[in-house]
Amino acid sequence: MPAYKIKFFLIQILFCFISTLSTAQNLPASKHKLIVIAHRGNHVNVPENTLASIDEAIKYGVDYVEVDLRSTKDGHLIIHHDGTVDRTTNGKGNITDHTLAEIKQLQVFNHNHKTHKIPEFRDVLKLCRNKINIYLDFKDADVAQTWKQIQEAGMEKQIVVYINKKEQYPQWKSIAPQMPLMTSVPDEIKNIEQLSSFLTEINISVIDNVVNPDMEKMIKEKGISTWLDVQSPTEGPASWDEAINKGVQGLQTDHPEALIEYLKKKGLR
Repeated sequence: MPAYKIKFFLIQILFCFISTLSTAQNLPASKHKLIVIAHRGNHVNVPENTLASIDEAIKYGVDYVEVDLRSTKDGHLIIHHDGTVDRTTNGKGNITDHTLAEIKQLQVFNHNHKTHKIPEFRDVLKLCRNKINIYLDFKDADVAQTWKQIQEAGMEKQIVVYINKKEQYPQWKSIAPQMPLMTSVPDEIKNIEQLSSFLTEINISVIDNVVNPDMEKMIKEKGISTWLDVQSPTEGPASWDEAINKGVQGLQTDHPEALIEYLKKKGLR
């Protein structure tokens, strides 16, 4: 092989290594190799997406808390999964039809009869700082405002943002290019060629739904982490083992305390 081709080949290898390393290092620091993510907080005994559910996640040593970000009618950032308040509160209607003051009047349903509220994003950031990382499911909010609050809270290195829409990607890359992003592989992507094209277009740090072995191999080669959702009505050791055996780096669960105990017994934590 000519010298110039060898040099070019070595440069390519070095570039791939640096790209992989930077992607891996872009994620928030975690002391566990296999991370546990509390889906909507640890809501086994308290309501989902509340400050109490985050406290419960912190209490049991969870690595990340997954929360859902939305905006009120008057542009305030709050944490709530659904687009309406009907399922989880004593109110009715769309989040976007309620002001922050109206949202704060609502009570979040709970079987232990304690009063819980829909939290503001700024209060979640304050609670999580230096205690737990955030997996931010970016439902419907303003990127610039979100980034401003993250900076004000000093949480720039404790968050991964899950993007739900393709148009959210350039917004985050423009306003906060250093923020690690996460997404799902679109349903229309069926092979590694299509996946390669997708990952070239969208530079992400984490993927959450890779099931094809060839795709899994490509994801690992690119230094992208895989965090699988294991939450389901039948969640337990069988589903945990199935995900662990895939060699993933993270598990999102509705039962973080039980999962952590299981991982300890297996010598994985």
